[in-house]
Amino acid sequence: MNNLFTELENQNKQIPLAELLRPKTLEDFLGQSNVISKNSPLLNLLKTNRLFSLILWGTPGCGKTTLARLIALQSKSHFIEISAVTSGVKEIKESVEAAKMALRSGVKTILFIDEIHRYSKIQQDALLPHLENGTIFLVGSTTENPSFQVIPALLSRVQVIRLNSLNDESIKNITLKGFTYLQENYQKIEFDENVIEFITNHARGDARTALNLVENAYFASDLMENQRRLSLEILENISQKRNTRYSRQEHYDCASAFQKSLRGNDSDAAIYYLAKMIEAGEDPRFIARRLVVTASEDVGNADTNALSVAINAYNAVELLGLPEGRIPLAQAVIYIAKAPKSNAAICAIDSALSDIQNGLDYPPPNHLRDAHYKDASKYGFGTDYVYSHANPEKYQQFLPDELINKKYVKANPNIKVCPKNENYKNELNKEDVK
Repeated sequence: MNNLFTELENQNKQIPLAELLRPKTLEDFLGQSNVISKNSPLLNLLKTNRLFSLILWGTPGCGKTTLARLIALQSKSHFIEISAVTSGVKEIKESVEAAKMALRSGVKTILFIDEIHRYSKIQQDALLPHLENGTIFLVGSTTENPSFQVIPALLSRVQVIRLNSLNDESIKNITLKGFTYLQENYQKIEFDENVIEFITNHARGDARTALNLVENAYFASDLMENQRRLSLEILENISQKRNTRYSRQEHYDCASAFQKSLRGNDSDAAIYYLAKMIEAGEDPRFIARRLVVTASEDVGNADTNALSVAINAYNAVELLGLPEGRIPLAQAVIYIAKAPKSNAAICAIDSALSDIQNGLDYPPPNHLRDAHYKDASKYGFGTDYVYSHANPEKYQQFLPDELINKKYVKANPNIKVCPKNENYKNELNKEDVK
C-alpha cells in the first residue's frame, strides 16, 4: 500500500525545471573549473575511487547538492541525503546503521547533509566517531563560512572546498538549456534578444534562480496558436524586485570592504558598499557606527570635523530612518573617504594598552597623585606638583619613572590625502553646489 501511495505521489508531483535539468555527469557540471576540471585534485581522487569527507561552501545555486550527488555516482557509493533543518542525532544514527548494512555488501556510503551549518555542536559531535572509523563519508553543504559555523573537531576531519558563484557564461548556457528543454516538451517559444541577458543579470550566479525564472516566464508567456511569445515586459513583471544576496559572511565582508574603502580614500567604492548594505536590509545604525569608528581610527586628528560629521549622520539616521537616512549616510561617507588620514590615535592607545597588558603597569609619579585628603602629604603625594598654567615653561615629569622616555603619540603622524583629492574640502563644496 505504501508503495502504491508513493507511486501516486510521484506521478502527481510537479518537478521543478531546476531539478529536471540537474547535471547527470561531471562533464555536464558547469562553472566550477577550479574544482572539477582535467587533472584537478578532486577529479583525480574520484578516478582512483578514493573517498574523503568534505564540506562544500558556496552561494545558493552554485551546484553544491549536484556535485555531492555526482561524487556518489562517480564513486558508485550509497547516497543518503538529509537536511540539517529537519534532522538531528536520530537521523544521523539511522544513516550510520544503513551505512553499516551497505558495507556488508562492499558499498561505501556518502552521507550528504544540506545546510550543515544549522547543526548544533552536539549534532556535529555525533558525526565524529563514524567519520573516524570510516563507516560514513560526509559531504556537507553550507552557504556560511565553515570556519565560523562548523566545530573545529569536525573541520579537522574534512576538506573544505569553496565553490564560486556561476559566471555569466555558465548562467546563459543553463538558461538556454532550460528554454530548449521546455520547447522540446511543450510549444516553441520566441523571445526578445535581451531576455537571456535579463535572466543572467537577475540570477546573480544562481543556476536555480535562473531556471525557476525560465520556467515561470515560459508558462506566463503569451500563447499564440502553436507557439509562445515572451517579452521583456512579461519577464520583468514575473521577476519583480531582485533580491540582494547577503549571507552572514557577506555582512562581515561588506562591512570590512566598506571601512577599508573609506580608509583608502576611495569614495566611489565606499558609496557602492553603502548601497549594497542598504539594499540588503542592513541596519543603518550599524553602518553609521562604522562611520564613527572610521572617523576616529583612520581620519583622527588629521581632520577633527570628520567625527562630528559621522556622529551627526548617526543622529540623522535615528531621526529619519530609511529611505531618507541614506542621504546623510552618503554625505558622511563622501566626506570621510576624501578626508586626510591619520591613524595616530588608534596606534597610541593600542600601544599603551599593549604595554599595560604585558606587565608595564606602573603607578603615576608621587607628585601627580591625588592630594585631596588629610594624610596624602605623609606619603609625598602631590608634593612638588607644578601647576602648568602658572608655570608653562617648567619641566615636569608625567609618565612613570619606568616609562620616562616612552613615546606613544607619533611625532609625525601618518597623515595622508588621496592624491586625487588634495583639495578635498573644495571638492566637497563643489559637489554641494551641484
